[in-house]
Amino acid sequence: MTAIAFQEWLKTHSERVESALDRLLDSQQTIPHRLHEAMRYAAQGGGKRIRPLLVYAAGQLGDQFSPQKTEMLDAAAAAVECIHAYSLVHDDMPCMDDDDLRRGRPTVHKAFDEATALLVGDALQTRAFEVLANVLGDANQRLKMIICLAAASGSRGMAGGQAIDLESVGKKLDLAGLKQMHAMKTGALLSCAVELGGITANLNAEQLAKLDQYSKALGLAFQIIDDVLDATA
Repeated sequence: MTAIAFQEWLKTHSERVESALDRLLDSQQTIPHRLHEAMRYAAQGGGKRIRPLLVYAAGQLGDQFSPQKTEMLDAAAAAVECIHAYSLVHDDMPCMDDDDLRRGRPTVHKAFDEATALLVGDALQTRAFEVLANVLGDANQRLKMIICLAAASGSRGMAGGQAIDLESVGKKLDLAGLKQMHAMKTGALLSCAVELGGITANLNAEQLAKLDQYSKALGLAFQIIDDVLDATA
């Protein structure tokens, strides 16, 4: 793929995930209005959309496209971004990192209030699984996607990595501990995004294992770059 073709692919699929989020999140006209407005504020507040893009990229492998596969990919892309958005909302709160800005805008607890921000995170998390459970498609694929996203989000994945990060404030982690934290906090959801696309593409176990190896290396590289930027920016 040429650089121009890749930029076109990025543009097309970035717009695609924005459309999927707009379609799959409740309107702010839906009761409770303020909560749904805040959920949209959090999930549609911009960003690189790396995780949904990984879903779409992996989804281009394997089975040919069909209307059903298209819907499943959109659902997976929106679901993983809902989980990512919820994690950022909670991460920004005073009890965690206490940030006032996110992507150049007030964070959710600043734009709304702390209680609403807490509920936004809860609701975006549950919405992610609702989206996966309700999408039309093979029931076995849906179950695999739900299991994948749940494992990547929970105490042995993203939430667990965040817990290690909080416990490590003021401490110096050794290399193994640092790699474990990054693998859970950031890498788990990136790997999950790749796996979600692979499941939708109906890849076999060997193919999924190779994708997993790729995604873990990608997650580590992503975190190293993020850490370098934190230290030098």
